[in-house]
Amino acid sequence: MQTGVYPWQEGAWGQLQLLRQRLPHAILFHGAAGIGKADFIEHFAQALLCENVRADGHACGACASCGWFVQQSHPDYRRIRPEAFEDEPGEAEEGEDKKSKTKTPSKEIKIEQVRALADFMNISTHRQGLRVVVLYPAEALNMPASNALLKTLEEPPPGTVFLLASNSLDRLLPTILSRCRKFALPLPAHTEALAWLQTQGVADADSWLREQGGAPLAALAQSEAGNREEIDTLLQYLAHPAVEGALRTADKLQKVPLTSLVAWQQRWLYDLFSCKLTGNIRYYPRYGRELKALAEKVHVSRLLAAIKGTAERRATSDHPLSPKLFIEDMLLDYTACCA
Repeated sequence: MQTGVYPWQEGAWGQLQLLRQRLPHAILFHGAAGIGKADFIEHFAQALLCENVRADGHACGACASCGWFVQQSHPDYRRIRPEAFEDEPGEAEEGEDKKSKTKTPSKEIKIEQVRALADFMNISTHRQGLRVVVLYPAEALNMPASNALLKTLEEPPPGTVFLLASNSLDRLLPTILSRCRKFALPLPAHTEALAWLQTQGVADADSWLREQGGAPLAALAQSEAGNREEIDTLLQYLAHPAVEGALRTADKLQKVPLTSLVAWQQRWLYDLFSCKLTGNIRYYPRYGRELKALAEKVHVSRLLAAIKGTAERRATSDHPLSPKLFIEDMLLDYTACCA
């Protein structure tokens, strides 16, 4: 876990300290994916529980409370996130059979996780301080879990603070939004994010950063995933679409996570649309010549339909019947758009 806030979050950290005198019972931190929101709220949670907080609002890192927090054993702290986010699979609950442990970890936050807070919130705090609940990403709450959380937020227990993080506010219930104090965490400036990536030893940092829309942690993760060849395989096809090449490209890419493929194509389409209307290219400037050539011949109405279709595909990319057929269909639709 990050031991402090990232350089681009220093300003936001200073603004956050203004809330501490009249701390809301729930704060919803929102912004683009890959900018460090989860690390930011974890750091704030530790500071809220710290027994010797520094003048700048950061945790001291030396008191008993900080020690427990770092060891993930603080009695007044709970973290809720999808099973898929956990580093290690949890032990089976009582009554579960061994087969249930082999199930794919859920990407949702379930109602059982929210209900499990009841006992935690109904007992006295261990150090007579705050009780802190961290939850992210908030859009992973399924509907039953959202409704259970809403009931808690409507009647918050005294001395309890909820810290939520979201990449997409439009995917949350309006009633949850209305019961949280919203706090925006902006994207860092390109130069600042680029400098940080370079200190992390990322080669070709500028391209990775642009391809991730300016989100430095997402850029770092992509660079470490070693999928440059896979990205370029897709981009080469998108730059030179042809029906006969769709099947070959789909065969090469069928083992790549579909959510990643759809996201890469979405960014390409946004670049194509932007290039056609304004001449600007955000994500893939290294393919500027190909994007400009395509932008000259593609019709705006077809391009808008392709953007809409790709957004719909993203919603189903977690559960395809056949990955290869999914990719073939995606590429053939794109080829028809550019014909």
